[in-house]
Amino acid sequence: MDKPYKIPVSVLVVIYTPDLQVLLLERADHPGYWQSVTGSQNPGETLRETALREVAEETGLAAGQFELSDCQQQNTYEIYPEWRHRYAPGVHTNTEHVWRLQLPAPLPIKLAEREHLRYAWHPYQEAAQRCFSPSNAAAILQLPQWAANKDSGQQ
Repeated sequence: MDKPYKIPVSVLVVIYTPDLQVLLLERADHPGYWQSVTGSQNPGETLRETALREVAEETGLAAGQFELSDCQQQNTYEIYPEWRHRYAPGVHTNTEHVWRLQLPAPLPIKLAEREHLRYAWHPYQEAAQRCFSPSNAAAILQLPQWAANKDSGQQ
């Protein structure tokens, strides 16, 4: 049986620490491409369920044990041509929903070996520069604002 097409709705989960260290993962299918946790929504899943599943699959972390927040932000972008075969014919755009996950400190990560080669923790500005995805870099650069809003109670 053929693998079903991906739904063109995904999550981007920026994982970070209180001192704004950011976790990045290097893609196995494209060495040199660093990113935060990302993944497509499965049929019947809520976006929160997608974020929880993707974090567990890609890092081995149980995101529900930490502070997972919906940033109420979405980005629509053109799917890279090399990955369009994963989507139904004629699907060229994806809607990405941005989430953040705050950990108490950098934690060891258990990579999904088929998806990622390595992981690294970086100061947020350096992490943003390493990302291949402009929307991922932009989300990381918003971390100081998210942290300030969190501290002032303005989630």
